[in-house]
Amino acid sequence: MSDYETILVERDGPLLTITLNRPDRLNAMPPQMADELGAALYDLGDARAVLITGAGKGFCSGADLAARGERSALETKGGSHRALQNHYNPAVSQVLRAPVPVITAVNGPAAGVGCSLALAGDFVLAGKSAYFLQAFVNIGLVPDGGSTWLLARAIGRANATRMMMLGEKIGAEQAEQWGLIYKAVDDDALLSEARALAEKLANGPTLAYATMKRNIATALDGTLPEVFLAEAEGQRIAGASADAMEGGMAFLQKRKAEFKGK
Repeated sequence: MSDYETILVERDGPLLTITLNRPDRLNAMPPQMADELGAALYDLGDARAVLITGAGKGFCSGADLAARGERSALETKGGSHRALQNHYNPAVSQVLRAPVPVITAVNGPAAGVGCSLALAGDFVLAGKSAYFLQAFVNIGLVPDGGSTWLLARAIGRANATRMMMLGEKIGAEQAEQWGLIYKAVDDDALLSEARALAEKLANGPTLAYATMKRNIATALDGTLPEVFLAEAEGQRIAGASADAMEGGMAFLQKRKAEFKGK
């Protein structure tokens, strides 16, 4: 596997764990970290699930465009636009498009693009002391990194507007009540619960999961006829897989299926 400077990457069988590794900055994300995250997700190898978390006391406190002494995007004409188009948006897109389930384990703050990254996961677990924040309004800017799309679809117009225009911190338990995340858990149980879920998914029918992800994306933006077509095509592809054959045999033999991701 490649060496990275801002993230840690660990492979354990079919599970790939990515840890954002700038704990002294609450894992504020410079463009380099976005690029490394995208590269790690592109180079999945035989991984069948991905777990993303943050080192230390925070998941990700947002973008860090001043890393390594670079001028702030607020001081550089077009800097933030270039950084989003060339680094941050591709990284979040890579999470959304990953052909395997992605679990995000949110410890501490998930702010700005860190909120986008967290919510891009298929399953978002958060420690009860964690929170989600879009504070751009306080400095006269707007949410980015896909947050507008993710928030509006997850919690509706009213709550998305509340988060974006009032810049309120949304705690993990409130986020769960809103349906923004999968589950809020005790802080000391976060990684163990997230890892248990990730391992379960890593041993599931990988091709079927990938097809479900594509179909959900189609359902969010497409029409019902488009969803019908996507489901039928997905069923054709999944139905021809070795995992589908194993699932059928396991059902008939009244045993637990042993999926291989093929």
